[in-house]
Amino acid sequence: MGEKNQNLESGRQNSFDGEIEAVDFNAREKALVWKQDLRIIPLCAAIYLLCYLDRSNIGNAKILNQDTGDDLLTETNMTSYQFTIALMVFLIAYALFEVPSNYFLKKLKPSKWIAFLMLSWGASTMGLGGAHNYAQVTGIRFLLGVTEAGLFPGLVYYLTFWYRNSERSMRVALILASATLAGAFGGAIAYGVGHMNKVHGLSAWRWLFIIEGAPSCASAFLVWFFLPDYPETASWLSIEEKELAAQRLQDEGSKGAASAMSWQDAKEVLTDWRLYAHYAVSLFSFSEFNGPPNQTMSLYEKVYFGISTPFSSLSLFTPAITSGLGYSNLRAQLMTVPPWAVAYVVTTAAAWSADHFNSRGLHSAIFSFIGAMGFLASAVLPADAYLHRYGCLIVATSGAFACIPPLLGWLSSNIRSTAGTGLAIALNISVGAPGQIVGVWIYKSSEAKQGYPTGHWTNAALLLFVCTGCLLLRVYYGWRNRREMVGERFAY
Repeated sequence: MGEKNQNLESGRQNSFDGEIEAVDFNAREKALVWKQDLRIIPLCAAIYLLCYLDRSNIGNAKILNQDTGDDLLTETNMTSYQFTIALMVFLIAYALFEVPSNYFLKKLKPSKWIAFLMLSWGASTMGLGGAHNYAQVTGIRFLLGVTEAGLFPGLVYYLTFWYRNSERSMRVALILASATLAGAFGGAIAYGVGHMNKVHGLSAWRWLFIIEGAPSCASAFLVWFFLPDYPETASWLSIEEKELAAQRLQDEGSKGAASAMSWQDAKEVLTDWRLYAHYAVSLFSFSEFNGPPNQTMSLYEKVYFGISTPFSSLSLFTPAITSGLGYSNLRAQLMTVPPWAVAYVVTTAAAWSADHFNSRGLHSAIFSFIGAMGFLASAVLPADAYLHRYGCLIVATSGAFACIPPLLGWLSSNIRSTAGTGLAIALNISVGAPGQIVGVWIYKSSEAKQGYPTGHWTNAALLLFVCTGCLLLRVYYGWRNRREMVGERFAY
């Protein structure tokens, strides 16, 4: 009897000790993640803010001081059609160079490669301030696309070296949401720079490119020295913290010590038929499931196409849309700020909720539906219902951007190999290039007085398709998880 009591007491003690160890591990893990966050996330968000500012400022330059004939199109003798071509060329370069860029990010280390990209796109942006004709604007925009192509897929890939699956959506959201801040800052900066027209003989749109390109060049040197590459090499982590970081990411993260992608790695990724299906909604899976291509592939490609089109069109044409809502001259620049500011709050809240409830597909479906309703209302409202359509622009912008971070978190949650992650993420965003190219054509200058109905109808329809696709894939993943109760499970 005494021996039995002793064994029972020993079992209780072991259980108690195990609980203490679990609590201690959780506390150390939270402290490590917070330490990483302070070092990584603000810097990455600032980098992407500068990138997005330099990418989208051409939309502000198009209408800046248009009333006095000192705008980009007038001084370079460009037509609206040529302006659209210049926007499209950027996206073509962007699509072509995303995959090579992610290869070099792992080959050369993230800090070095991202710093090089920043210096390059900053110089290209400043160069636009010296453009005098259509050919020069188009050529420089192509270079800008080449240099900016690798940043966003590179940052998503970079986070897989530091964070677990359940932790990435929120971090991706904070970085992506800086694009909405760039939209807000861009409008405010353009409003201020508009008052510099003809200072030192330069038009305000030239000053806009110079002023917004310079910080990227200067910041490149800070990134070179201060962006940490991998937990294994971080001097600000103790030996115990490095071991904990490696332990956390043993089964669901990329490894800094892993070799760069080989041809065999690329072949394994590219020959998986599900790659193309999941790219449609920013998904990917590496489970041991083999099957022939089927008709769902084209459906899924159209879904990712649907996300890219609103993203692209809002980035470039928000100043033009607001100028068609009864706001003119510099006031139109200032009124681009509220839609982007609200979108920042909604995007971060949506990503937090997606991570907290571990339900990324459903969140993407909900917010793509909200964005679709904003565009749909804008399309059906009378052209002179300026206040109502401005409110719809805020709703549409918030929904269209908020559905993206959960999708990218969903993507990285189902990737298992370090080399494959870089290729898959870059290809995922490249597949959206056709959608982004469509985005530069749907807001026609000839429809400004009608309220750009073609653009709003197109974005509404595509976001509804995104919503449907997300729901279908979420149901599919749930079915697969129920069927395969053992082994690797899908995140959804």
